This record gives sequence, C-alpha cells and structure tokens, in this order.
Amino acid sequence: MKVRISFTIAVLFFLGILASGCGTPIASTTNSMTSTFNSTSVITSITTETTNTTSSTTPEITTTPGELLPLAGTYMNSITSGPDGNLWFTETNADKIGKISPAGGKITEYDVPFSGYIRSSPDGITSGPDGNLWFTNVDTNKIGKISPATGTVTVYDVPTAIAGPKGIVAGPDSNMWFTESYVNKIGKISPVTGNITEYRVSDISAPVLSRGIVIGPDGNLWFIASMTNQIGKISPVTGEVTEYHAPTYRASPIGITAGPDGNLWFTESLGDKIGKISPQTGDFTEYDLLVDLNHRCYPEGITAGPDGNLWFMEYGGNRIGKISLADGGIIEYFVNNYPEN
Repeated sequence: MKVRISFTIAVLFFLGILASGCGTPIASTTNSMTSTFNSTSVITSITTETTNTTSSTTPEITTTPGELLPLAGTYMNSITSGPDGNLWFTETNADKIGKISPAGGKITEYDVPFSGYIRSSPDGITSGPDGNLWFTNVDTNKIGKISPATGTVTVYDVPTAIAGPKGIVAGPDSNMWFTESYVNKIGKISPVTGNITEYRVSDISAPVLSRGIVIGPDGNLWFIASMTNQIGKISPVTGEVTEYHAPTYRASPIGITAGPDGNLWFTESLGDKIGKISPQTGDFTEYDLLVDLNHRCYPEGITAGPDGNLWFMEYGGNRIGKISLADGGIIEYFVNNYPEN
C-alpha cells in the first residue's frame, strides 16, 4: 500500500506540533513587522544532459457533469489553466492527469505511465510556452508533458536519482523550472530539446525545499526552503542562488506567489503569518493571523486574486483568507462548519 503524507503534516511531525482548528470568523487589521535580513548568495555547480524520453497516447475516461470522478481517493493536488480553455489538474494517487471543462463540468482523465510498483505520482502542473501542460512525477523521478490536443504524454528522466520533483513553473527564459524537494536542487528543462539542468540550492543533507516556485517581478525564480526557514531566488541567466532568512523563527514558509504590488508574498505555516519580501531590498514584512494557544491556522497555499488582494488557505483553520495590500487587513471565511475543539 502506498502511503502519502502531506508536506505540512511532515513538518508538523518533525517539530512535534499538533494542529487544531482556528477560532470564530473574524475580520481584522493585523500588526505588521518589517525587517531586513542578510542574504547569502552563491553560484552553484550545474549538470546538463539530454534525458531519456517516453511517449504514449493514453485512453480517455470521461464523466458527465454531476458524476463523481472515475476513481475515488485520487488525491488531487495541483491545478492550472490550460491553453485549450480547460482546467488541468494532477491526480497523485491515481497516476493520472485530469481536465475539467469550466463551461459544462465534463471531466476527462489521462493515464501517466509508470512501471512495476513505482507509481508516477504526478504533483505540480502548469502551462508551458510550447502549448503543452507540463507536470512533475515525484515517485518515478520524471518531468512530463501532455498535449491538450491529443492526450499524448511524454516523460523525461531527472538526472539526479530520487530527486522528488514537485513544483513547476514556466520561466522567463522559455524553460520549465521545477523544485527537486528531496535533494535540494532547482531544475530546468528545455521544452525544445528536453535537456535538463540542475542547480544546488542547499548543502544540507535533509530535504528543505517545498513545492513553491514562481517568477518574480525581477525576472528571477523565487522558491521556498521550508526546513531552513528561507525564501530563495535563482537567476535564470547565471544560476546564482540567493537566500533570505524569514524573521520569525521556525515559521516554516510553504506557499509563495508574486503580488500585484511587486513583492513576493508567502505563507508561514508554523508561524501563523502571511509574509512578503521585497525583491529589490530583501526586506520582510509579516502579518499575524489571529490565533491563541488552542487555535492555530497553519496557512499554506497563496495566490493573487482578481480583486487585488492576496488569497490564502488555512490548512488547520478550515478557512480561506484574504489580505489587503493597502493596509494588511485580513478577512477569513469558513469553508465548512466543522465543530471546533
């Protein structure tokens, strides 16, 4: 039996902290703290090679609107908008890539190839500059792409063994950039040649990277090193890596996104805070979520909303929250009315 443990739960276990629900719904303007922290910068060694590829056209499985997914317990992980107007998502436990029509709710699934007892476990997914959907395969250690027109899946081997590729994003250099969460590297793959280049971002032996990786307004790729409590960036031109320590001790940053204000915004799961960092100065500002000794929030994913606010998920609080760029005011909304402890 394959057992999957979310990154947040793993972090909580590592630090011996147990989660509980958040308190009652609130709308509050939180205090903020701004700090400047020293950064470390290094140009790391890189390896480049043309990897083996495998292609296949997988059979489609479709449902009509209102039906359940064909396979229960799929552990749907990441979702992105496709160039065909559909929403594409990964089904980690089912080894499938799915798409759903926003107009009618029709769902189509495509198998991702794997061999033997090693499952593919697709994780991150995003649109590429070549018109394909690109995704990561954690367990088979591959980067994949799927054609939205034909359903053909092609996979490429990551050079470093057991690298654990997770997050993936299209870079400003037309390459696909991804995190290698088990070996503390950032990789890139050329959609044209399939060549993969890897950059080491930490010399710590334990895994430190989370899924998050985004393009910053400065043209760099920004990522999260949760276990070392750092926000990092890598230059797509030189491969130079710079890391900044978050002000709150053991805050465990996880999610990251580019804000409309030109800053990088991130969640601090164990710190119960929302943070931002200036790409120009490296200055941090943090905003507290309302918690007490019995109620924690553990924010995770974060994204910029069409209303100009930053929206985030509270893993432990069962809420969706938003934070105002103007004054740092935070409003939270319950997702389900589960009873509190």
